[in-house]
Amino acid sequence: MQQAMRVVLTGSSGLIGSALVAALGRDGHDVARLVRSGADPAQGRFAWDPAADVLDPRALKGAGAVVHLAGESVAGRWTDSKKRRILESRVTGTRLVAEQLAAMDRPPGVLVCASAIGFYGKRGERPLEEGDPGAHDFLADVVKQWEAACEPARQAGVRVVNTRFGIVLSRSGGALKAMLPAFRLGVAGRLGSGRQGFSWVAIDDVVAAIGYAIESQQIAGPVNVTAPHPVTNEEFTKTLGQVLHRPTVLPAPAFALRLALGEFSQEVLAGVKVLPRRLQDSGFEFSYPELEPALRHVLGR
Repeated sequence: MQQAMRVVLTGSSGLIGSALVAALGRDGHDVARLVRSGADPAQGRFAWDPAADVLDPRALKGAGAVVHLAGESVAGRWTDSKKRRILESRVTGTRLVAEQLAAMDRPPGVLVCASAIGFYGKRGERPLEEGDPGAHDFLADVVKQWEAACEPARQAGVRVVNTRFGIVLSRSGGALKAMLPAFRLGVAGRLGSGRQGFSWVAIDDVVAAIGYAIESQQIAGPVNVTAPHPVTNEEFTKTLGQVLHRPTVLPAPAFALRLALGEFSQEVLAGVKVLPRRLQDSGFEFSYPELEPALRHVLGR
């Protein structure tokens, strides 16, 4: 982003949020964080609690953009309570933000709301774009409700961008950090058949895409934030092994993943290939479009 502005952010302590806060600060923007604990308006931290319908309106005063990233992690075994937290943390928080923006006399010009490529479900080998329909499984239904919760802001004239994130590559957290111990020990390998799609994106490009979405007036609605060259799980595994100079010959059998992860294993084993068509058609350029250079960058290799 070129012009300095006030940016309101939820999920500022997460993987994407922490990287975004650092980037916004370097570029001279005023960042107001919505936090569940430790609120201190003098330090730019404002209280919010979606479950209690609390959002300190002082955070939004004079804001040019809102970036909403908060939500329960989807990783781990999907118990009924876990699935409920995944859904409610996204829909309730998003609706609160959207309704607060809609109630303002002069709302920010744009709401960038996190979303996910889980919208597309398990769709085989064909690469998918934003115009493709959603699936009808748990994650897809969560994404549909999540994006629909932005509607009050959209109806109030706020430009809404739903950033459907792929698997974010960063050594600071997320899937890659969780994988590294096994890969460094040389006891990692493909998951299941290895043929499932792996739609990845470097953390640097995620942060750049959010900034681009804030600034670019032509960007609205669902936007896939994935690198333009998705791979298979087997290709990802081999490439990461090469970057780390470690073998990758011990596959994780599908049945073992199902025992360990339950229903969530279906997402791990299925995969999907998603293309960032709207970003590319609008002129966005990825710094790391290819997997090996991206891994070498984020891992400092």
